[in-house]
Amino acid sequence: MRFDDDSESSNVDDRRGGGGMPRGGTIGIGTAVLALAAWYFGIDPSIVINGSRALQQNSQQEQGSGRPVDASPEEQKSVHFVKVVLKDLEKTWQEQLPAQTGRAYVDPRLVLFRGATQTACGTGQTAMGPFYCPADQKVYIDLAFYDELQRRFHAPGDFAQAYVIAHEVGHHVQQLLGISGKVHQAQERASQAQANALSVRLELQADCFAGVWAYYANKERHALEPGDVDEAMAAAKAIGDDALQSAQGRVVPDSFTHGTSEQRKRWLQRGLESGSMAQCDTFKTRDL
Repeated sequence: MRFDDDSESSNVDDRRGGGGMPRGGTIGIGTAVLALAAWYFGIDPSIVINGSRALQQNSQQEQGSGRPVDASPEEQKSVHFVKVVLKDLEKTWQEQLPAQTGRAYVDPRLVLFRGATQTACGTGQTAMGPFYCPADQKVYIDLAFYDELQRRFHAPGDFAQAYVIAHEVGHHVQQLLGISGKVHQAQERASQAQANALSVRLELQADCFAGVWAYYANKERHALEPGDVDEAMAAAKAIGDDALQSAQGRVVPDSFTHGTSEQRKRWLQRGLESGSMAQCDTFKTRDL
């Protein structure tokens, strides 16, 4: 990707110095197991960890540890890239959400952490991969995920990394529009298979919203370079439910929560080609 304006977003909380966990806080082994399962099987981490709220988190998680962040030059470069991408996402959604829906856009905050951190949805861990917590309207990411994206999932490239952030910000857009709340209410009344199917539609819409951002980033700021779209498609393919479960030796379609590789690629492409949020209504189509 190429950004003519490489200014950084100021909506970033850096907890990599160790300030993300409350004093005396520990991570239960059950949470660790569930977190790992969430990552491997595509379960929404905000749902998995919703029951492990910390009473002291609100006052403590905004406080830094006071320790300097020990980061390699490569990690510092990644931090800069994340902040630049977030800034570009802010530009797009501040314009497009009101233009296309009549709703005002409120910037989310993005939290950088290492290992584990407290969220309003419970304890977030590296093993979950990047995730969005609707309760505090924050995106959480451990930059170690990008190494996993490249090594384990064979999806390198800066646009692949940007797509991951854009997908999570897509969930924030859903939260602002009230879509997430309606889906979660419907899931409470549904069977597990039905709840999973609703989750798939929510995730695919977030993929499409990521594509909408990329459309405007390229149209208005010429951000995409040759090969960028292929990078994003490779990432979408790598983190499809069928691909993740196949790597574990058993594919169970009824347990899908994010969509197949082909579905994720299709909806990302749909947003990227149209730039229209109306084209991202995964809840009104029978064919995903």
